[in-house]
Amino acid sequence: MLNKIQEVLDSLSKSERKVAELVLAQPNMVASAPIAAIADQAGVSQPTVIRFCRSLDCNGLQDFKLRLTKSLVSGVPYVHQSVMSGDSPHDLIAKVFDNCVSSLLRTRNEMNPDSLQQAVGILASANKIEFYGLGNSGIIAADAQHKFFRLGVPTVSYSDPHIHGMAATMLQPGDAVVAISNTGRTADLIRSVQIAREVGAKVVGITRSNSPLAQYCHVALYADTPEDPDIYTPMVARIVHLAIIDALAVGVSLRRGPELIRQLEQVKRILKEKRVRGFE
Repeated sequence: MLNKIQEVLDSLSKSERKVAELVLAQPNMVASAPIAAIADQAGVSQPTVIRFCRSLDCNGLQDFKLRLTKSLVSGVPYVHQSVMSGDSPHDLIAKVFDNCVSSLLRTRNEMNPDSLQQAVGILASANKIEFYGLGNSGIIAADAQHKFFRLGVPTVSYSDPHIHGMAATMLQPGDAVVAISNTGRTADLIRSVQIAREVGAKVVGITRSNSPLAQYCHVALYADTPEDPDIYTPMVARIVHLAIIDALAVGVSLRRGPELIRQLEQVKRILKEKRVRGFE
C-alpha cells in the first residue's frame, strides 16, 4: 500500500497529496487514528480523506486502514529509502538491507504464479537455453548460466550485443532464450529477442512490467524495483533478478525429476574432491 501511494503521489490532487504525505511519514499513526485526527494532521477536510482512500481503489477509510496494516505487519519498510551522503553506518546498513528485503517481498507478492509455471515449462523442455543481458544484466545472465548448466540442458550466456545478436540467428524451434533487463528498453537486447522469435525460439523475459522488452517475450516475469538515483549500479534490481533466476532453476529441477537429482549428486561428489579435508 505504501509503495502504491508513492507511485500515484504525483497524480493526486493537492489536498489528497497532503493526506498521502502524512501516510508516508506516519503510517502507524494513520493506521490507528480516527478520521478526524487524520484530517486535522493533514490539514484537510474529512471528505478529502475519504476521496484519498478511494483514489487508491479502497472502499473507504476502514478498507484503506486494513490494507495499510497488512503492509506494515512485516516490520519492513515498503517505500524505498534513498541513501544520503550524511547517513551513519547504522543508517546505511538499515537502508540498503531494508530496500532489498522490501523489493523482494513486493516482487514475491506481485509475481504471477501462472507466468512462473509457464516459464519453467519452456525452460524444462528446451533443447538449449541462452541467457542474454547487457552491462549489469550481463552479470545476471552469467550467474543464470552457472546455475542452469548443472540441470542437464546445454546453456550459454552472452553479454555482448553483437554476439547474442548473431547467436539468436542460429537458434531453432525448441530452443529458449532468457532475456534480462532492468529497464526493458535496451534496443540491442530487444532486437536479439525479435530475431530469436523469428527463428522459432521461445523467449522468457525478466524485466520491468509494461516495458518494450516485456511485449516481445512469450512470458515475462516482472521485477518493478525502485532504485536510488544517486546509486550508479542498480543494486536492488540485481538481487531481485537473481532471486527470480533461483526460482526458475528450482522449478526446472523439480520438473526434470529424479534423474536430475542423481546427476546433481554426482556434481556434489566431484566438488567435494576439490575441497580441503578436515574442515567439514
